Amino acid sequence: MPTFAPRILALFVAGTAVFAQAEEIIHVQGRSINLIGDAVSASEGVVGQQEIQIRPRLRTGEVLELIPGMIVTQHSGTGKANQYFLRGFNLDHGTDFATYVDNMPVNMRSHGHGQGYTDLNFVIPEAIEQIRYDKGAYRAQSGDFSAAGRADLRTAWRPEHNQVSLTLGEDDYGRLVALAGTQSGETSHIGALEVNRYQGPWSDIDEDLDKINALYKLRHRVGDTEWGLGLMAYDNSWNSADQIPRRAVTSGLIDEYGSIDTTVGGNSSRYSLNLSVENAEHEANVYAIRYDMQLWSNFTYFLDDETNGDQFEQVDERWIYGGHYEWTRPVEFMGIATENTLGSTFRYDDIAEVGLYSTQDRQRLGVTRSDSVEEGSIALFWQNEQHWSETLRSTLVLRYDYYTFDVAARVDENRNGVDMNANAGNGDEGLTSVRANIVKAFSDEWEGYASWGQSFHSNDARGVTTTLDPASGDAVDPVTPLVRSEGYELGLRGFPGQKLNTSVALWYLSLDSELLFVGDAGTTEASDASERYGLELTAYYFINDVFTLDAEYAWTNSEWAGGDYEGQAIPGSIEHVLQAGVSAKWQSGWQGSLRARYFSDRPLDEDNTIYSDSSTIINAMLGYHTTRWGVDLEVLNLLDSSDHDIDYYYASRLANEAPGSATDDIHYHVFEPQTLRLTGSLNF
Repeated sequence: MPTFAPRILALFVAGTAVFAQAEEIIHVQGRSINLIGDAVSASEGVVGQQEIQIRPRLRTGEVLELIPGMIVTQHSGTGKANQYFLRGFNLDHGTDFATYVDNMPVNMRSHGHGQGYTDLNFVIPEAIEQIRYDKGAYRAQSGDFSAAGRADLRTAWRPEHNQVSLTLGEDDYGRLVALAGTQSGETSHIGALEVNRYQGPWSDIDEDLDKINALYKLRHRVGDTEWGLGLMAYDNSWNSADQIPRRAVTSGLIDEYGSIDTTVGGNSSRYSLNLSVENAEHEANVYAIRYDMQLWSNFTYFLDDETNGDQFEQVDERWIYGGHYEWTRPVEFMGIATENTLGSTFRYDDIAEVGLYSTQDRQRLGVTRSDSVEEGSIALFWQNEQHWSETLRSTLVLRYDYYTFDVAARVDENRNGVDMNANAGNGDEGLTSVRANIVKAFSDEWEGYASWGQSFHSNDARGVTTTLDPASGDAVDPVTPLVRSEGYELGLRGFPGQKLNTSVALWYLSLDSELLFVGDAGTTEASDASERYGLELTAYYFINDVFTLDAEYAWTNSEWAGGDYEGQAIPGSIEHVLQAGVSAKWQSGWQGSLRARYFSDRPLDEDNTIYSDSSTIINAMLGYHTTRWGVDLEVLNLLDSSDHDIDYYYASRLANEAPGSATDDIHYHVFEPQTLRLTGSLNF
């Protein structure tokens, strides 16, 4: 356990000891919320804590799988950011899907491992009150990384009840969670603590996951205005079982739970301060985040360095400062009900170091690239909503984003002799986005939508200033700072009889260029324009007070819109995603759920000649709860499937293979085997 963990635990216990008896809590629902009259598209929704509680979960990031069509996997250790798939995007670790926690951005710009890196390990799932999501970019708040959509996770100001829970499972899994809160007059508090240890099922490494999270929030009401203070702390270290080459398994060199390099892993921390204020017309917050990461990886083994191996270290150390403000004012203009929202966001990343080093057994051998980066942005937006009649409304959005960046080399020359000062520089760019939605209510239970929106993702600032390849010294072209996306959607939403919550969305999305900074190589790859279109269906059926059925299906076609592979499917894009489940909660105290998740095979190369297999996993949960205590049993990977979390296709070289050789192969990360986890909880 980190050295500061006992002190945090002592402070948490001391703080919760003075909390008074909790008063009545307002229960926040999720899928049962009727969004007719509020939503601007069929593909936005709300998830509440009740859905999060009943969902079996292997990793924290899987809370995003509550978003229909989203797949959350992992190709490395539990402590690393997850791999995300949505709407035909292999989002890597977050590019093109924006995530926020309490109005603080999670995506990391110009990050050491990948643009838009989204690590949710600092979130305590039990402390989430609500997840609001919208796919596509049709609202004013959607900014950087929002082409595929955005999610806003809001943590609670008060827990439903004070609780301590302990989870024990196979492979030395242990997790302690404590939540406590109180309200006295106009002031409420919440404190939460999570401590997690795990060794993993791997045959030749111990994962040694050592994670601690802490959360404290204070809210005080003055008149009709609520003032808030939020503090979050996260520290984690782990060893990684990375993806492995198929030939190493078929030859018997390792088994499916083995590793080629047993010394990779990482550590990361995140500390934040968030101040907020909100009333009927105004919402604002300012925040400061301290973030650090060291990550050791080895994907090609002995391909580039046949003596020392290809292990590398990625470093990211930064402060992030930012905030947002919204002013919403309903008025009536010429007899038409109108609501205007004016807003602004700003963010400044002060990156002391973003670096890439060659290593062996986590010891540095030389620097490939090391820079300091200052990157700032500001956005101004206006959203106008018009209610033309009782059944017809529209929204119009204008948004302007402006970015500025400055990249400075921390080393004059790298291990390959390349002049790193040639890759320094500064610049700026602005981008205007327009969005429009028309909503038609057919009845109190059915509503139709037509939406159009422009958005963008930013590229790594280093890619914008790079003129020399750090590995070869060859000249390269800098990339565009901001990349435009454009999307359309037709949809229908229904909530007939308060029993069925259903929606259908037909969508299209184009991206000017899938330009990304490749953190593993320290350079930028420019890819071509792309287009995607698809169909999404969701249905949540509340059978009675006990049983709920849900089904979510997404079909996507993804292809290049130019270049040598025009018309070919984009590598890593998933065509079919299906999630379905049944959950039950009896008045006697019993509760449970059974869930299945399927995603189809996908192309792994540009020629579409190599494909992965499809993957299916089933998870289950059964529990019994009283007002004072509860017990839950999770069975993860119920059928012990050996399908894959992730597949890649690229060249690598093993230590026992011929010098100078390179073998193209599928590299994959297998599902963790069937595992049992038992949770006991006490309410007070």
